[in-house]
Amino acid sequence: MQEVNALVLEILRQDQMLKMSVFEQTELASTLRHYSQCPVSFTEVDRLCQEIISILNKAGKRSALAEDSIKGLTKTGQILWDHLLTRPVKDKLKSAQTSDLILSIDEELINIPWELLHDGNNFLCLTFNLGRVVRTKEPVSQPRYRSFSGVLKMLILANPTNDLKSAYLEGINIKNQFDRKSNNVRIDFKSTYIDKLYVKKNLCDYDIVHFAGHAEFEPDNPNNSGWVLSDARFTVQDILAMGSTVSLPTLVFSNACHSATGAVNHSLAAAFLFSGVRHYIGAIRKIEDPVSLSFSKEFYTQLISGRSVGESIRQARLKLINEYGVTSMHWSSYLLYGDPHFALFRAKAKLASRRFKGDIFLYKKRLVRFSLALVIISICIYLYMWLPTINPDTYRLFLRSKKSFLEGKNREVISLSNRIIKKDPLFLAAYPLLADTYQRLGDKENALKYYFDYALLSEKRHDKNNLASAYIGIGWIYHLQGDYAKASDFYNKALALSRENKDKLNEADVLGKTAIWHIDKGEYDRALELLTKSSEINRERQHIYKHKYNLACDYFNLGLLFINKDDFTTAKKFYDKSFRLFNSLKLTHELSDYYFNVGEIYCYQKEYQKALDSYSRGLKIDQKQGNIPSIAADYNMLGELYVEMDNSQEAEKYFNQAKSAAEQINAPLELASSHYNLGLLYKQKGHKNKAREYFRQAQEIYSRIDTPDYQRVKQELLSLD
Repeated sequence: MQEVNALVLEILRQDQMLKMSVFEQTELASTLRHYSQCPVSFTEVDRLCQEIISILNKAGKRSALAEDSIKGLTKTGQILWDHLLTRPVKDKLKSAQTSDLILSIDEELINIPWELLHDGNNFLCLTFNLGRVVRTKEPVSQPRYRSFSGVLKMLILANPTNDLKSAYLEGINIKNQFDRKSNNVRIDFKSTYIDKLYVKKNLCDYDIVHFAGHAEFEPDNPNNSGWVLSDARFTVQDILAMGSTVSLPTLVFSNACHSATGAVNHSLAAAFLFSGVRHYIGAIRKIEDPVSLSFSKEFYTQLISGRSVGESIRQARLKLINEYGVTSMHWSSYLLYGDPHFALFRAKAKLASRRFKGDIFLYKKRLVRFSLALVIISICIYLYMWLPTINPDTYRLFLRSKKSFLEGKNREVISLSNRIIKKDPLFLAAYPLLADTYQRLGDKENALKYYFDYALLSEKRHDKNNLASAYIGIGWIYHLQGDYAKASDFYNKALALSRENKDKLNEADVLGKTAIWHIDKGEYDRALELLTKSSEINRERQHIYKHKYNLACDYFNLGLLFINKDDFTTAKKFYDKSFRLFNSLKLTHELSDYYFNVGEIYCYQKEYQKALDSYSRGLKIDQKQGNIPSIAADYNMLGELYVEMDNSQEAEKYFNQAKSAAEQINAPLELASSHYNLGLLYKQKGHKNKAREYFRQAQEIYSRIDTPDYQRVKQELLSLD
């Protein structure tokens, strides 16, 4: 079926007269085009527009209009329909075979709520996928329009002032929606601290930008209107200055109150459009938090599915009507400037079903040859990487050693791995397994020794993949010891090496480890950026076992991040994703941290028995694995739970067990945590001297470790004086 072209409704003002015509978009090049005209009392039109604004403001205050108010809005919309449009135009709109309508208007007409004209059956913006195009007397330099190349890039700017939790959740929801389109679009998410310099430096790198936050409009100084960021406003003047030198995004969705308000040459919308943005979506009035989330979520759902920008907005309007009712008027808040017919994600055309049998046979034959060659090359590479380890006894020992590791038989792993190294010193896989086993036992010296051996042998064999993996392992051990400077140094080496070698597995792994580094430092936005990149890499390759494992770790770390941001609902969602992946990989021994962190959520929610049950399951796993550093951390968390339950006796018992376990393996972070917890416990009991003693011991350890914990302990000590 032939596609129906969009309609263009062109309206020009000439004194007290409107001239207009309706035509299909392809008719723009016609030599002759009919127009009709009608006289208009703009004084009366202004009064009717004020009536509509007054009705909409009432809806904003009450959340919904009374029945008589919605009738009043309908009647006012009908009067505007009758007064502003000629009979030929109204007839053509009513009989239109297309849903796309481009409203091309003079700048003097932008403050008329064209979207709310009512034809007797429905409002114009609910009948059509409506987008505005504005004719202006202002001089317009040729904008630098962005061209598409490959995968689209999207930037989400959420809650830059850190006072709109709903805006933050909106950004997260949109990011999660686009995760399903990871092959078509790549997301960067920025939240909480977003300064003006960051926006000016990075905005031009993206095809789509979604802003969820505050916008401020200054009627007396409109060029100073703009997005409110953490340190300043990103203003109309800033946008216009950028547009003269760089290509701005194709689509900007400014989901902020009054972000489509202002005169044509002094508004956010105009600034973006003059600067090369093809499609701008903004709000003409105050928008409510849950409504903005619902609207944007539906808009992107439709956009991702291949619908046009205009259709996506109309469907989002209808979704709000379905959720909140037509009287809520939330659906009327948004305007689209740009061609409503444009789609960023067109559905791929189906391949023709007819094929010549000879072509199919030839294609299959070539595919078989190519696959066979690929298999042979892969085997050769594999054999080269593991030469001279083509010894069946060595492989059998290694498989036994891995099995023992999964079963928590640590001494057996050490014995078997040493036999492997004695037989074949260049069997690289034995070294990280041995190092991880010593790390599990709390023997950090041997863990580091075998990771450094792994690095030296990898370097000797010019094996950059294994060398990057060794650097990550070394960095992680330093990280767990609280030596953040050395950890960062090895993480950076691993990242540079993996990117140089196009080694996506190690790149994702080190991004995830670096994210945890930033979580420890309290730098949550940077951690989220890194985890977003890591999870994108792993999600695209999750058909590969190690990438799927790393993706499970990414989801777990995202859960940890959101717990630190007190967003327990989002944290639980990511923990559950992690749980499902670990289960599918049959790695139940990895679930200890899951049970403890989910238990922590239960603790925050005062569901103490559920928390205790979850902690107990996690502790059993760690005890079975003989994972002493984890057991020390487990005891600390159990003690904290019993403090919440007002059982100081059990709390003290577990804190002391944590202290003993940490001292046994010289684990500074776990030891500092147990000292701090004992200090808090004795402070609560009123034993100031004991509390001071434990706080000072904790402070001494934290003074050597660059984390925010030092200041926390310092404040507790000061509170005792």
